[in-house]
Amino acid sequence: MSTPPRHDPPTPTPANLQKLAVIAGADLTRPLDCLFVNAPLRDYGARPRVNDFTLPVLGMAYIATAARAAGFNVGVLDAEAAGLPVADVIAMMNQVAPRWAGFNLLAPTYEVAARIAAGLDPAIRVMLGGHHAKAMPAPILTDPRMRRAQALVAGEAETRVIELLHDHHARERLPGVMWLDADGNLARGRGGEPAHLAPDLDALPVVDRRFLAQDPRRADDGRIEANMVAARGCPYDCSFCGAAVSANPDITIRVRDPYKLLEEMTDLHHQRQVTAFRFVDDLFLGTRRVITTMMEAFARARVADWAVWDATGRINVLHRASDETLDQLVDNGLREVALGIESGSERLLRYVDKRITPDMVRSVVRRLTERDIAVKGYFILGFPTETRAELAETVTLVHDLWDLTSPLPGRFRASVFEFRPYPGTPEWDRLIATGRYTPSQLLNYAAIDLTNDGGQEAMRARDEFNFSVGIQFGDAPLDEIRAALVELSTLQHDLLEQDA
Repeated sequence: MSTPPRHDPPTPTPANLQKLAVIAGADLTRPLDCLFVNAPLRDYGARPRVNDFTLPVLGMAYIATAARAAGFNVGVLDAEAAGLPVADVIAMMNQVAPRWAGFNLLAPTYEVAARIAAGLDPAIRVMLGGHHAKAMPAPILTDPRMRRAQALVAGEAETRVIELLHDHHARERLPGVMWLDADGNLARGRGGEPAHLAPDLDALPVVDRRFLAQDPRRADDGRIEANMVAARGCPYDCSFCGAAVSANPDITIRVRDPYKLLEEMTDLHHQRQVTAFRFVDDLFLGTRRVITTMMEAFARARVADWAVWDATGRINVLHRASDETLDQLVDNGLREVALGIESGSERLLRYVDKRITPDMVRSVVRRLTERDIAVKGYFILGFPTETRAELAETVTLVHDLWDLTSPLPGRFRASVFEFRPYPGTPEWDRLIATGRYTPSQLLNYAAIDLTNDGGQEAMRARDEFNFSVGIQFGDAPLDEIRAALVELSTLQHDLLEQDA
């Protein structure tokens, strides 16, 4: 693909620099090698954001950090965190005129990202990554709006992005990189180091948080909080999840050296006054081996003397944990565990391959909250094949967990979502195999306003998560699913207000 001659961007004025301050980590007084973009979930020019926090783009920040360490001038534009209209994102990117624009493609944001890519100056090369890019490379690269995409990077991208920034022809020797050749056919990189697909986590530079818009941040409890990644990869195969092992055969499970992790935590504590950490990876409390290794290191470092921490966990693993192990988690500063519960139906839990039962859920939640460990439970309504009775079982389980934990020291809170399919997951493959749906139908994501134009306070904080493909996959119609979602979310909001 030929590229028009490049022109350096004009020297920004102080007023422009102030407007461009949402671009994190870049030196805008020099030519920009790459601007990594997290597209907004919807066009905020049509309906402004009603909440003020979104999860930090840690994966993108890791890539930007590696690129900076290799000598490149890069930045991150988290348009979701900033609540930017699409037109503003396009104008901003064209103004700073990076050599490359890198997009993290997710199924719900793909249409917005494609609109942004289509509006870029032809001189800007485009690279693509993310779950959606990995799942559907050919349809994305043949999308006319992505015609300037010169590299689609499937999987973990740090080392391959560096090679591409050095020379875009490097794509020809990089595994897992795709593009369209001169005849419009899908081309793939050949050869290259297999380590490109699963970089050594301890060899990567510690993430530079100047690339993150809202991390560290002051949380509602007054603590300064930072999000952390301790491991990559997941050994489980939950049918609805983009991290399912069957969807990611190239991903090797890796865990960071606990002492390097502690060094990062200690630096954040001393330099940024961080006293709360949130581990967002699948494995921190997801395997016995990781729990044992990390807790031994946390005990030696006396983490509980200066910090608290939250983590995702697996119910089946915690169900097998001894009382001594749970006590050790408390002693080392554990504050809250996030658990993927998903359903109150035992049949549905088998269907989605969760490897848990409702009785296991009750037991784990009770044992944790007895120890003053808070629990956040995630639930999904409207699974394929879900009956109305099974939907009611999920609603009942949420109420049971509220009642169970009401007299206990730890708090239980529920976070409820409408089911939506993601390409590349086992559930997506099952839906396509039925012959009842086309990929375009399953990709027809739309933002759903459950806030009543911002008037429903209980729904405002989770507005970014309310999107749907508009298809009834189980017995219950969508209006019933959303009514249950709003009711549970409102009750949860009221319970938190009472606790406050």
